[in-house]
Amino acid sequence: MKSILITNAQLINEGKTFSSDILIKGEFIHKIAGEISASEADKVIDAKGAYVLPGVIDDQVHFREPGLTHKANIYTESRAAVAGGVTSFMEMPNTVPNALTQELLEQKYEIGKNTSLANYSFFMGASNDNIDEVLKTPKDKVCGVKVFMGSSTGNMLVDNEKTLENIFSKVDMLIATHCEDEATIRRNTEIYKEKYGEEVPIQCHPLIRSEEACYKSSSMAVALAKKYGAQLHILHISTAKELSLFDNTLPLSEKKITAEACIHHMWFNDADYASKGTLIKWNPAVKTKTDQEAILKAVIDGRIDVVATDHAPHTLEEKSSTYFKAPSGGPLIQHSLPAMLEFYHQGKITLEQVVEKMCHNPAILFNVEKRGFLREGYYADIAVVDTNRPWVVDKGNILAKCGWSPFEGQTFKSSITHTLVSGHLAYEHGQFDESIKGKRLLFKR
Repeated sequence: MKSILITNAQLINEGKTFSSDILIKGEFIHKIAGEISASEADKVIDAKGAYVLPGVIDDQVHFREPGLTHKANIYTESRAAVAGGVTSFMEMPNTVPNALTQELLEQKYEIGKNTSLANYSFFMGASNDNIDEVLKTPKDKVCGVKVFMGSSTGNMLVDNEKTLENIFSKVDMLIATHCEDEATIRRNTEIYKEKYGEEVPIQCHPLIRSEEACYKSSSMAVALAKKYGAQLHILHISTAKELSLFDNTLPLSEKKITAEACIHHMWFNDADYASKGTLIKWNPAVKTKTDQEAILKAVIDGRIDVVATDHAPHTLEEKSSTYFKAPSGGPLIQHSLPAMLEFYHQGKITLEQVVEKMCHNPAILFNVEKRGFLREGYYADIAVVDTNRPWVVDKGNILAKCGWSPFEGQTFKSSITHTLVSGHLAYEHGQFDESIKGKRLLFKR
């Protein structure tokens, strides 16, 4: 059994930072103690001056496979994830074909098994007419059910009231929602088309996909969840107004209604459209500075429970089109942990809070088995971070298949030096060991 010893480390775990060594045997953390002899390990990593974190669990990504692999695939994006300290991901069903049957869903798991460098799970997709398939989803092997309550691709917009009642009343596992009201968006689109024709400026994006559209849909989802006692997780909160829907008086393990914030809604605001254009076109839209600041505050005070990316690559050619033609979404997974650590450097968040929101809380929320914490007997999903090793994002070091990033030109003060996935040293100082693939996430439900 292969063993790795990480020495001279500052561990960040469960609200504390402390000096310790950590011994990994096979896939698991074997021992966490003050001093562990190097003779107990096949390999020693000296982490002096660095921090050791549980690997990041990203609960919302779009890796584009199958069907859209000119933009990305599970291999390339999981590789970018691992380089960013992300050891596990949960991927969305709006691939081509949409993952709307158990058979199509399992095909994605097979791709993950064969190609993913990170641990993986895939959401089951809901549509207006597949409730029977949704109800077959195995709770212990699938992260959740995804419902697009707003514009999406293919057959995945769920806008039928009876279907929504069916889902919220019958699905007894986590329901993750994209909340934007379709009728509001269509009405706003017509208003701006009348004014500008096809040449609508990108600055109008948050006015078309407005605060009203988000709140109307989110509040409806919350009302349904409360009515039926469903477990609801609302993804990518983008407005200050929506924060009134969430609670910070209960521990996460007792919450039935939870929320996620994404990196881009905390990093950018509508003033950035002038320089970034459609590169920061996301759904829901990046909105005002007030919204941006409120979201980060809610992450810190517990109204928002997890931080993720909504990593959703498109080619630069696709993104360089006009407002209506440029697709929404962008690559973020390689840079999510460095971006959150930048907030730490700015004094906006503590290291312990970063670990709570990106590592511990996704594990608690989804009941992930033996991951998300530095604990003896848990899988050794680990990121080693040097907070004093600056680097600049450029096309030469972007690993997403699309080859661009909204962070290009940004200097990050922190670097991920090592990433271990289920005990395997998958990434070390820019080099990958792809000999062992990630594992399917399992859930204690």
